[in-house]
Amino acid sequence: MKFIDEAVITVQSGDGGNGCVSFRREKYVPRGGPDGGDGGKGGDVVLVSSSDRRTLYPFRFQREFRAERGAGGQGRQRTGKSGSDILIEVPPGTLVRDAGTGEVIRDLSTPGEIYIVARGGRGGKGNTHFKSSTHRTPRFSQPGEPGETRRLKLELKLLADVGIVGLPNAGKSTLISVISAVKPKIADYPFTTLVPNLGVVKAGSHEPFVVADIPGLIEGAHRGAGLGLRFLRHVERTRILVHLIDAADIDPQAPLAAYDAVNAELALYSSALASKPQLIALNKLDLSGAEERANAFRTALKKRRKVHLISAATGKGVTPLLSEISRRLSELNHEPAPDLD
Repeated sequence: MKFIDEAVITVQSGDGGNGCVSFRREKYVPRGGPDGGDGGKGGDVVLVSSSDRRTLYPFRFQREFRAERGAGGQGRQRTGKSGSDILIEVPPGTLVRDAGTGEVIRDLSTPGEIYIVARGGRGGKGNTHFKSSTHRTPRFSQPGEPGETRRLKLELKLLADVGIVGLPNAGKSTLISVISAVKPKIADYPFTTLVPNLGVVKAGSHEPFVVADIPGLIEGAHRGAGLGLRFLRHVERTRILVHLIDAADIDPQAPLAAYDAVNAELALYSSALASKPQLIALNKLDLSGAEERANAFRTALKKRRKVHLISAATGKGVTPLLSEISRRLSELNHEPAPDLD
């Protein structure tokens, strides 16, 4: 299934039913008073964050949603039936914006969360309400209140503890296939991964965590180059970044070039993103010459950060990396998740 992480939909809540104009007509009651009932309330449009939904794919085919209008009031002060609500299921992690202004309406980050995005119109009052000592036979009622129409932009931001970032072909897909049950497409060309992959990782006796294999990043991504903003959007919710670098592709003359390029894009997109805890892993240590290039990288880094040397293909060094991720996540568990703009 194609991964869809944006959608624009139009929703309309139900109109309220009209109030009724009616008078009592009973035997032996020659002058029956007004008895028109109220109109029913229009149905609401309700967004529901459901764990059963993983993408915004269904909105490719249905982009308009309309709740039922309320029924009109009836005689004998009978209120019209309220219109049925319409429930729209979205994946957890869906950010709801006004499509016109871009204003954030709701962040549906928690599974099971419910939000009324368009309220149904109020039912109109029947003529019973307008009876008075000076106006005993009101021959009018109140019309139902119209429902709301809203155009919404839905943005899906993945809910993952760990985001694997790096340039195309750094080996992100291979790593997630080794540490989880996910089997993403793997090939030796840029942008093999066109959609984020989520996998659950169990590292020893530690609490399992969710890791996201994010599509490759290139220079200019903060402006939309390559997969651009789609890439960066999914990194926002992660708590830790694993910066994966192809050790065999490190330039001995500029060993930090790939590392600096990715970090520059993170910083240009968001200072909060650039400040996330980050683990460095040099991958493909099984290839010829990779170890020497990795040493050049560590020398240039000057012990500013710990560097993990791994081979996702052979599994070398992967277990210590997972243990470090689990340890760092445990330290962050008491901290609240970051707010999103």
